[in-house]
Amino acid sequence: MAKITCNFISYTLHRAVDITVVIPSVTCPDFILKKKEELTHEHEPYPVLYLLHGYANNHATWNGYSMVELFAEERQICVVMISAENKFYWDHGKEDNYFTFLSEELPCFIENTFHVSTRKEDCYICGLSMGGYGSLLHGLSNPDMYAAIGSLSGAVEGAAGNNSPIPSELIEKDIKERKKIPPLYIACGNDDFLIEPNKKFVEFIKENKLDCTYEFVDGYQHEWRFWNLEVERFMDWIPRTDAYAGTKRSV
Repeated sequence: MAKITCNFISYTLHRAVDITVVIPSVTCPDFILKKKEELTHEHEPYPVLYLLHGYANNHATWNGYSMVELFAEERQICVVMISAENKFYWDHGKEDNYFTFLSEELPCFIENTFHVSTRKEDCYICGLSMGGYGSLLHGLSNPDMYAAIGSLSGAVEGAAGNNSPIPSELIEKDIKERKKIPPLYIACGNDDFLIEPNKKFVEFIKENKLDCTYEFVDGYQHEWRFWNLEVERFMDWIPRTDAYAGTKRSV
């Protein structure tokens, strides 16, 4: 596994930004078990998961508290994690336009810097808490960009005092405009303070007959043990048609 912490100048945010990119690479089992002539860093383009952090976190938090590197290496998927401060992945004007950064500039940077797929069918978005809201915001605002959307303990009602859209309203807009909404994955712990809004949101999704997988799990609050569990389940759930679909490596 290659984990790259990358600092670059963002023309959208008008400052240097940090991101973490996890890229599958040669593993110890590879060079122990394979013949020398079988080892290479050449590979087919990897699918990409944009994985969003929660409130008060940053680009490094997913790696610090979860096993996302292992999960990505096993499933041969590139994972991109950014720092969005506490901005809910929305445009706030001037130099805090995180919606534009994530939806336009970041994919351009990733696709032109790393050997990853540019197909919509190989692109996914998921996040926890504030990041769960962010994944719904971006996935439903740009349904033609992603093959699947995941929200883990998501702030599905949006942010108080924020003018950003509410996910249910985005769904209504997409339906009205006859846009195809990607499959949705919604998960929340039954002891989480956000459980009721998430249950209500799932009922709304079901009423609109959308493709949705949901899990409400006993014994979990708003916590990393739950998000570690669910991000692996999300990775196993996403529809894959890339060169590595249906495979799982030993790491």
